[in-house]
Amino acid sequence: MTPRFLDTLTGEQRPFEPLDPASIRVYSCGPTVYGPAHVGNFRSFLFADLLIRYLRYRGYPVTWVMNITDVDDKIIRGARADDATIGEVADRWTARFLEDAALLRMTIPDVLPRATAHVPEMASLVATLLERGHAYRTDDGSVFFRIASWPAYGRLAHLDPAEMRVGERVESDEYAKDDVRDFALWKGPREGEPSWETAIGPGRPGWHIECSAMSMRYLGPSFDIHTGGVDLVFPHHEDEMAQSEAATGKPFVGTWMHCAHLQMGGEKMAKSTGNIARVADLVASGVSPRALRYALLSSHYRMSLSFSEESLQAATSAVERLDALWAALAAYRSDTPDDPTLPALIDAARLGFEAGLDDDLNASPAFAAVFELVREVNRRIAARGLSTADADRVRGLLADLDRVMALLPDEEELDPDLLAMIEARAAARSAKDWAESDRLRAVLLDRGVAVEDTRDGQRWRRVEVARG
Repeated sequence: MTPRFLDTLTGEQRPFEPLDPASIRVYSCGPTVYGPAHVGNFRSFLFADLLIRYLRYRGYPVTWVMNITDVDDKIIRGARADDATIGEVADRWTARFLEDAALLRMTIPDVLPRATAHVPEMASLVATLLERGHAYRTDDGSVFFRIASWPAYGRLAHLDPAEMRVGERVESDEYAKDDVRDFALWKGPREGEPSWETAIGPGRPGWHIECSAMSMRYLGPSFDIHTGGVDLVFPHHEDEMAQSEAATGKPFVGTWMHCAHLQMGGEKMAKSTGNIARVADLVASGVSPRALRYALLSSHYRMSLSFSEESLQAATSAVERLDALWAALAAYRSDTPDDPTLPALIDAARLGFEAGLDDDLNASPAFAAVFELVREVNRRIAARGLSTADADRVRGLLADLDRVMALLPDEEELDPDLLAMIEARAAARSAKDWAESDRLRAVLLDRGVAVEDTRDGQRWRRVEVARG
């Protein structure tokens, strides 16, 4: 079956039809690095990660580009406050973003372009818009996009272009312009702000032109999918589409996909209100990064998601169930004949997983299919109804689906001292030294290794340990 995605522009869910089947091109709006990204930001990033992983699972050759916005009014203010350069501020928070992304097992995009490294491309794009009559200069050296020159403006956000613009990063009276609806492509030089000498004069790029220039640089004038948070539909993505299509005369994006807000305490999670939770802080408090990943992915990306202690506990429980089955399958040994009904169970789980994600990347039924398999396989393990080869078959399926989920425990080797303790505990149990067996179990748990006793012998699995 072909994946079907809902396109924000048309409002229709339709089969994914690549512009070039040999090269699928995806662009995602990445972080503005003036501070640490919060988990609301990461819901959008992980939704894009799920999309990329699933497209690759389906066999599509994907190039994924995610920008780093490293010049911005907030970065400039942060640099002033820290008596630092914008580069130093951006480097610090880009490194934090990548650390948090690694914790959450986010695929690193093929290209992570930084805005400041692509100013010539931005200036060239602005020059094209000036030449074609879609932009104009102001006395202070700024350049604005003339919305009146582009009748299609407002299609993405389904707005009447005559409406006043809202949510702009630059207040309407900060820069002189012909029409309050027009938006800045290029900002004239100002004292105390970074500035670049370019073919269109000195200054710095506007926010919207950055993504157009960087996406075109690496993906061409037209590409398959553009992702971002729903809050970026207007004005950011609307402006991106207008300026890009006005410059090239070609359709900009095949499918626009937007992720709904993450809510905490009934309100949108946002830095501006302080209503946020950060990845590193949550992990330091003892939250499993894999549980956090599950919590952010397990609902449909277009549904508003409530982030709470209860949702984290539910996610932790789900990941622990997956871990327990993974460990049980690894330890399982039985001379029982192969279960003749297992292939149908495995096929049903795979089909259910794929059907959910084919349906506009709906993770909820996809993950439900996996956990239905977990429940049924646990029942068969308890009844000793599987063969050793059957257990390996289920592990093979889970490992394959985990190319998309990225939830299974790492298969790293334990340190020699931990392995020695596990062996010593097995010896203590054989000698019926229950006190020593319990002591070693407690020590191992404190070191992040949970040991369980089963009919197939002792088995262990990694667990995250909260540190005060």
